[in-house]
Amino acid sequence: MVDSRSSREGRAVRRRRECLSCSRRFTTYEYVEERPLHILKRDGSSEKYDRDKLVRSIRLSSAKRPISSEEIESMADAIEDTLSRTGGDEMESRELGALVMDQLKSRDYVAYVRYASVYRDFRETQDFARFLGEEGLSEALVDER
Repeated sequence: MVDSRSSREGRAVRRRRECLSCSRRFTTYEYVEERPLHILKRDGSSEKYDRDKLVRSIRLSSAKRPISSEEIESMADAIEDTLSRTGGDEMESRELGALVMDQLKSRDYVAYVRYASVYRDFRETQDFARFLGEEGLSEALVDER
């Protein structure tokens, strides 16, 4: 082995190697084998975590907002980093939703409220108004216009 270093934000180890017979150099990557994460849904069912589904939900709530694809991917990366630090193999959907809401709240209030309206399953306008009042967002959304 010639050289070894952390790669891909610490998710892999990159090693430069040299063949002892022919002196040819090559690179290998070692990845940590991760356990599959399952999301426990409100109805009691369970499904395998799907990054594409996470990104789609963030993208949908961010439609026509000044949030780039790179920012959406960055939010998904931050959420996945948090998921990997928990170390469990199951997580409730409400916990995952809270992580998404935290990411959106720090970037764009409108996208945050859009996501919250679906995530919290608002049935009536009073539910929506109550949420805005609890979060102190009514003034922030007026300023957005």
